[in-house]
Amino acid sequence: MKKSDLKQIEIIDAAERRFLDIGYNKTTMAEIAEDLGMSAANLYRFFKSKQDIAAACAERCLASRGECLKGIVAQQPMTAAEKLLAFVLEDIRYTFERENEPKVNELISIVTREHKEIVLSNVESQCALIAEIIEQGNATGEFDVSDVEKTAGAIYSSLTLFEIPIFLPLFSKEQFEKMARDLVELLLLGLNKR
Repeated sequence: MKKSDLKQIEIIDAAERRFLDIGYNKTTMAEIAEDLGMSAANLYRFFKSKQDIAAACAERCLASRGECLKGIVAQQPMTAAEKLLAFVLEDIRYTFERENEPKVNELISIVTREHKEIVLSNVESQCALIAEIIEQGNATGEFDVSDVEKTAGAIYSSLTLFEIPIFLPLFSKEQFEKMARDLVELLLLGLNKR
């Protein structure tokens, strides 16, 4: 890894600490630079703006979530139905552990508004993982799905309630998990081979 890449990681780490501590809007580039013992001018050599740093934080967070979910899809031996439920429950766990606070919501709001491509890329990645679960189910004869991509997109849409931090204060984690189990049970009725 190049020295400049390591410095970018340090900057993202420092910014993330500030964003989570005092919030995105109250954090300045000068404060991030000060935390790293560097000048603000030097910080701008690595990132053009605070928004770009926030985007890098979001990409790293979403990549971490993606790795957790990929691990579920790769688990053996599990049926496709078990994987789909585990996938949804892992997503809920991740959301509750990482995104259940107002300052994270502020950061998510900024990234969603200013860097839609990051969010859309995450949606595509999650749909691809769901499609992989469906394909596994089709291959084992567990599912009978003709349009895997369309079905994966519809399943993802039905699961977004469990990913959006704004809904977290409305339900306990246990309530979310029960709702998820009920939804997956309903989804499996449509996916299962008749």
